[in-house]
Order: sequence, then C-alpha cells, then structure tokens
Amino acid sequence: MIPLTGYTDRLSAAPGERIAFKISSAARGPYRASLARVVHADPNPAGPGVKTEDLASRFSIERPSRPQPLALGSYARVDAAATLSLPGPLTVSAVVWPTLAAGDERCVIARWDEAGRSGWALSVGPGGATARIGLSSGEPRVLATGRPLELRRWYRIWVVVDLAAGTVRVGQLPLDGQAPGARHETTAPLGAAPRLDAAAAVSIGARLAPGPSEHWNGKIEDPLLLGAVVAAPETLALEPGLPPLGLVAGWDFSQGIEGLDVVDIGPHGLGGRLVNLPTRAVTGARWTGREMCWRHAPREYAAIHFHDDDVYDAGWATDFELTVPEGMRSGAYLMRLAAEGHVEELPFYVRPPRGRRTADVLVIASTYTYQAYANHARGNTDAALRERMAAWGAYPHNPDDHPEYGRSTYNRHRDGSGICYSSRLRPVLTLRPRYLTFLDPRGSGLRHYSADTHLLDWLEAQGIAFDIVTDEDVEAEGAALLAPYATVLTGSHPEYHTPRTREAHAGYLAGGGRLVYLGGNGFYWRIATSPSLPGVIEVRRAETGIRAWEARVGEYYHALDGAYGGLWRRNGHPPQELVGVGFSAQGLFEGSYYRRAPGADDPRAAWIFAGVDDTVIGNFGLSGGGAAGFELDRADPVLGTPPGAIVVASSEGHGPSFVVVFEDLLNHLQSATGERPARLVRADMTYAELPGGGALFAVGSITFCGSLSHNRYDNNVSRILRNVIDRFRLPPAPRAL
Repeated sequence: MIPLTGYTDRLSAAPGERIAFKISSAARGPYRASLARVVHADPNPAGPGVKTEDLASRFSIERPSRPQPLALGSYARVDAAATLSLPGPLTVSAVVWPTLAAGDERCVIARWDEAGRSGWALSVGPGGATARIGLSSGEPRVLATGRPLELRRWYRIWVVVDLAAGTVRVGQLPLDGQAPGARHETTAPLGAAPRLDAAAAVSIGARLAPGPSEHWNGKIEDPLLLGAVVAAPETLALEPGLPPLGLVAGWDFSQGIEGLDVVDIGPHGLGGRLVNLPTRAVTGARWTGREMCWRHAPREYAAIHFHDDDVYDAGWATDFELTVPEGMRSGAYLMRLAAEGHVEELPFYVRPPRGRRTADVLVIASTYTYQAYANHARGNTDAALRERMAAWGAYPHNPDDHPEYGRSTYNRHRDGSGICYSSRLRPVLTLRPRYLTFLDPRGSGLRHYSADTHLLDWLEAQGIAFDIVTDEDVEAEGAALLAPYATVLTGSHPEYHTPRTREAHAGYLAGGGRLVYLGGNGFYWRIATSPSLPGVIEVRRAETGIRAWEARVGEYYHALDGAYGGLWRRNGHPPQELVGVGFSAQGLFEGSYYRRAPGADDPRAAWIFAGVDDTVIGNFGLSGGGAAGFELDRADPVLGTPPGAIVVASSEGHGPSFVVVFEDLLNHLQSATGERPARLVRADMTYAELPGGGALFAVGSITFCGSLSHNRYDNNVSRILRNVIDRFRLPPAPRAL
C-alpha cells in the first residue's frame, strides 16, 4: 500500500463546517498535516507550473502515524443469526451463477467459527459444490460433488446434514433444463459428532474466519437455511407466503434492491446487511426477458452479484478534523501530509457561506465525473510515463500499481463484469494535484481535477473573483444554488449527471442564467445516487455510447433509484437540448484548432471575437497541444440545439484516430441526424440566446481550458473567454414591452 495516503468524508464545506480526514501512515514517527490553497495543479514546466498558497499558519497539526487497512470484497453479514440455536439436522441451499474460476473454495453461505472449528459452510471449489462441517474431532469434514461448475450457468447447490443417519450430502443441479443426469450428489459419513451450532453470524458471499475470506465471484439467489433433512433439495424454492417445511431463514434479495439491507422472510426475521456494495438489480435465475425493469418483476431480479474486488467505505477512523475558518475564500484547497520523505495531498473545496454568494461567477467542480473515473487503471503506466512523472515532480502513484484501493467505473471486476458503482470514501489516486493521465507529447496529459485547475488559474490571473461548489452541492440544493450568480462555468468534462444536477442547470438557464460550458462530452451519462448510500454513484452503461463495458441485457436500470440508466440522450435529453452541443467524436489525447465560422460576424455574436482578428483559434495549449481535441461536441438542431443558436467557430484538422460516436451512426454511410459521418468529427463553439433571457456559450472540447495560459494568458482563446464572461456578468438588458 502507499505509505502515506487518506481521504476525506466530504469534498466540500462552507466556512464553519467540518471536514474529517482519514489517514493511513506507515511511517515510524508522526506525520504533519497543513492547509494549502490550490491555484494550478499542472506540473508541466512548459506552463505556469504548480501554484499553491501555503496556509499552514491557519491550520497545521501533527498526528501519530498508524496504518489503516482496506479490505476489498463484498458479502452479506447476518449478525442477528449469531444467537440462533440450530444444532441440527440441517439443510442449506442456494442458487448460484459463478463468474470466475477459482483454485480454492469460494463461499456461498456459511456460519463458521474458526476459533472453535465449528459451524458449516457451503462453497464452490474446483471439485464443484463443497460442504465444510465442523466436527467434535476438531478437523472439519470437507466433501465435494467432484463435478466443477460451469461459469455463467445457473445451479442450485445444497448440503444436508442428517444426524440420524450420521451423514452429510452435498449436491448440485444446473437449472437450464439440460439432459437428465446433470444432477450430482455425494454422500459420506460424518465420522464424528457434528458441531453445527457455531456462535457466529451467517455470511453470504464470503466466509468470516474471523475476517472475510473466500469471497464469491458471481450471483447468488435465494439462500435458504432449514432445520430439517430435505430428501430432494433441488426442489426447494423460496416463495413469499409459501415457506418450505422447516424453514429457519430465507433471504429474498428481490426485496430492498435499492439499498444494503437483505431481507429474511423466515420466522425469525434474520435480516442482514451488505458490505462493500455488491451489484443489485441484476437478472436472476427466474429472469424471462419479458421485463427489463426490476421494479416491474422483482422476483426475476432476486439475485445479487458479488465480487472479490468490490469496495464502498474504507471505514478508516478519523485522524483529525478541519473546521473551515470563517472568512476563508471559496476555492480549491488541499491538506498536505508529510512524513519521512513521503508527501500526500488530499483535495477538497471551500464553498461560499450557506445562503449567500461572495462573487458573481460560479464554477461547478465536476466531482461526479471525478468519481466515475476514480482510480481508473488504464494500463498505460510505462517507463516513459514514469520517467516524465519523476522529471516533473508529478504525483508518483498510479492505480495501475495499486488495485488495493478499488477501481473506477471505467474498469471491470476480476470476473469481467463492469464496475457500476464508485465511492469517494476511499483513497482516490486520480483525485490528486499533479496527477498525469497520459504521456502527452504536445502537452501535460492532464484530465479531470488537475485539468480543471487550468480554468481556476486563468480566473486568478484575470482577476476574476469566483465561488466554487461541487456536483454534490448542486444535487442537494438544485437550481436555487445557481440562481444568484450572473454566470456559471463548468469544467473541462462534466460528463456524469443525475436528474437533479441536470435539472438544476436547466432551471438556471430557464430563469435567465448564463451558462458557460467549457468542456466536451458533457451531460452524457445518467447516473444515480441515494441518500442511504452517501458518497456513491451508480452508472449502467446501457445500449450504446462510447463506453468501457456494456451492461448485461436486462440490467439497464439503476438499483439506487430504479431509473433507466445509460445515456441522457437515450433518456430523452440529448446534451444539445441543455448546452447547445453534444458528444460527436473522440480520438487520442490530441488537440487541434478551431476555424472562425461565418457566425462570428453575426451582430448578435460578434462581441465574442472583440480583439480577436485571427481566423485560426487555439492551435496551442497544455492539453494535447490544441484547444479542440480528444472529445468533441457539435451543435445539432435535430438533437435540440436551441433555435437561433450561432456556431462561431468549428474545429478541423483532427487525426485519423478520431471516430464518430456510436449513437450517431445508423451505418457506415449514414448518421442518425442526416449529416455525413465524416462531418461529425468536429467541435462547434456555439452561442445561444434563450427565451427566458438566459444565454449559453459552449466550446465543445475537453482540451479548451488547457490553452488559456498560453503566452502568459495573452492569446485568442483567453480573449474569447474573457469577452464571454465579461458580457455574461453584465446586468440583463431591459426587455421590450
């Protein structure tokens, strides 16, 4: 693990509010923590360089070092079963869908006391369904069917302990109706008196011995616990209202899909709690394909998909807290940690005081997008990138080297399924100043948090005061949070939005606000959050779009809010409808330029180019070497670009790696909206005046803000943005009567 790292319990706070810091330090001596403000987080020596303001005089503290572990892997824990007396007989059954071959046992359900060597466990191993029974002799009885289970095939598995006969039976049966003879069961004598009644919790998806181990990879449905000998366990079924004879507990995963509770419909009400957020709202053994939404047929979605690399809350203890000082200006801040030559910097934001603004410009930090990419392991950390990291003094750690902190929603679980949840309650290596994403031959290779400081640095250099809030702040307070501001600015990549954050932007514009969209591929994916799971976002990569993995058919609806996932465009709200432009093309991390369009001379928009005589705009910059690059957005009236919108410049000169997004193609010759596919590889710089008196300006490129500091901030990209913000800060013109 990284010798010195940590995370915060929240990403923003107002003056007078607290932020808790959770630190793991392997140093022999104490570590020191001190406050700093972030101005520019790009370590590229060809640019302005890293700029921070040391605020140790306002907060500095020393704390003893202690390592804090992080345990990956999901499971359900039923602590209420710890006092249950069940000496036998016993039948345990579950329906399973394994997804990863393992060389050892992987627990499906267990009640096991390792210290007392007592209890029982039903697992799957190389020899198929496997039973482990505690015996008075001290050594457990282990028995397997001898037939390995096939991956991604539904089985019922079981173990039966018959005290009268002195035997244990373990069996399995595929549930897909294949030829007779697929049932396999093995029976053996116990050999000693069983010790089934362990004083331990029941666990599902892992064995507690005493910590979680033998994590299951795959789906589990309808685990059953009976205090009886069942002659034909393959016939068992968990049907609400029709419990099988002798039922002690039956966990119905079709209930409570939106949360972490697991519901027992048995007589004792032995409900449990999920740990490390396995995936719910997944198709189960009963799924017919007639319903695609779990809310409409919950028993067809009565499974949970567990993974040995799931993570939610690292659960670290708080080392210290910061109460944001009264009067501290809104902006980006960090807590700098140092011990024995190791340095770590934990970012957070100070928002303006509750209920008032301290500037007329608001920046929204795209923290939901930062979280979607949290710990994105790209597999690109080669010797050349490491050499640059060292030469530039960049952040020295990369998720490629540290799977122990969990991956991003752009990665897959070890079993190949896509990661649909991301939590910020863990160390997030990609959310660090000076973090390099790419080996950019013409620039810095920054994305997300560090790239967005290009904008913050420019605002500082221009003397433009601003407030800053996060996506979570917008989620909590809606359009009312944005309404007092003359203009609102996005960062370089506001890709992920909930219905509430999207509606907040729309409400701000409808109320006469002026929005400056300074990125590309924004407002693209619909995500879900839940008050019962703070710090978590969920994405289902449904149907189409540029995506790192594809959700399984039938699993397009979020568990957290029950809503259809995927693209906002597939939810009836293309980005063009909100910000005038929407995702059109993507290529390598390369930047090109815009060419001034005839719309720049339209009297309604000519002010945007005041002081700019150039035809070519932004053929320079710290992001890919140009202001128009990597991911590009275009205007399109068919998709909702407002009537009367003006394209003032469009990009050109993009390399052969750039491709049109999938959702725009009907075939290789036709686009969904009528333009030739080759024409869709462009970014449109667009201006629109809106019916309610509002306005928007969109650049349609991720790399735009990387060009702002060129030539000491004196360049055509900087001038255009300054013109826009100056105009958008003016009071609205009187309306004609």
